[in-house]
Amino acid sequence: MTFKTPIEMSSRPANVSRRGFVGGLSAGILGVAATEAANAESLADVPDRGPGAELGAHSERSRFVKIDRIPEATPGKRNIDPGDAINSKTPHQKLVGNITPTDLHYERSHSGVPDIDPAQHRLLIHGMVQKPLVFSVDDLKRMPSISRVVFIECTGNGWENWKKADPELTVQNTHGLVSTNEWTGVPLKFLIDLVAKDKGSTWMLAEGGDGAGVDRSIPLTDEIVNEAFIAYGQNGEPLRPAHGFPMRLVMPGFEGNLNIKWLRRLKFGNAPWMTRWETARYTQLLADGKARQFQLRMDTNSVITQPSGMMQIQPGYVRISGLAWSGHGKIARVEISTDGAKTWQQAQLSLPVLPKAQVRFQMDWVWDGKPTTIVSRSTDDQGNVQPDRKSFIAAMGTNALFHYNAQQSWSIDEAGRVRNVLA
Repeated sequence: MTFKTPIEMSSRPANVSRRGFVGGLSAGILGVAATEAANAESLADVPDRGPGAELGAHSERSRFVKIDRIPEATPGKRNIDPGDAINSKTPHQKLVGNITPTDLHYERSHSGVPDIDPAQHRLLIHGMVQKPLVFSVDDLKRMPSISRVVFIECTGNGWENWKKADPELTVQNTHGLVSTNEWTGVPLKFLIDLVAKDKGSTWMLAEGGDGAGVDRSIPLTDEIVNEAFIAYGQNGEPLRPAHGFPMRLVMPGFEGNLNIKWLRRLKFGNAPWMTRWETARYTQLLADGKARQFQLRMDTNSVITQPSGMMQIQPGYVRISGLAWSGHGKIARVEISTDGAKTWQQAQLSLPVLPKAQVRFQMDWVWDGKPTTIVSRSTDDQGNVQPDRKSFIAAMGTNALFHYNAQQSWSIDEAGRVRNVLA
């Protein structure tokens, strides 16, 4: 019997169902594996079994797996001295599933990572409250806790493509400032009840314990009061120092700089504090020259991670995969175009699909070897649709730097080279 490899397969005929088509692809892949297995003359081709390494205090990745974050200074400046870096980006092109490994979660800091002794650290809660209180880390751990899987995204994620498209960018360069972890901690609402917040208090100031003293004014909407929490756990262990040890604020769906790390103070009031982080720093310069403040929510987004920038593919079967997320709620649908946004096909979402968390999407594709462009667009359960770049730039202009969520396009040339491109 002669098996056709996935590369030899053609596009799905019109009279064949998707299930039948996928089944045919699976059969082809299995056929290749079976042929290769049959060609093996004996088990002598398989490495000998033998004793392994001794057990250790913690597990390491295989020496055959090379996977790291990359440091970055400002848009377009890479291959820098790590001492000059302000970001360290997640390698999405090398990851699987929905959860980011803890040590590969992106990092953003303004003055480095402080070395904080948890036994000495305290959280002050004061301002427009009836009972100002100070809590230790152990105090928080004795309180009712929740665990929730949510993404955290830097407002600068995607800033590489605001004005031009460097063709030599990977998805780690373009979208490496978003990651998803499981966070564990105390609901903000529980702490609000303990200090008896005044009814007239409509804002909260959150302040970090880093050298830069990052602090942000946060409106106390019902959504924020009900969903925000003070985390001390990350993926089943204590927070890593780079991500806020010993405690941080987690604000599901809202911009990364609101998720204050190394949290030391919460102050309640009836107006925003207008700190330098919300005047000089995290404001958005619009096309008309005006600046927008308090653009706090992260919008609906998605990106294809396989295949993506600087990869190489061959004609035939290709498994397209990527990540989608929205600060408004759950992802309801992801569509993929393999012809430069002329036509769209719905992708499969990998369960579980959680609110304000990244979800992986996948789709089968047979590439005919002709140059094309692939792109994804996501829609959340509130009806928000990820915009195409033309519409996005028409609304925002090119003076801005934050909250870039336009559709990401990857061009594929006749040699199968995948490159970053602005559609």
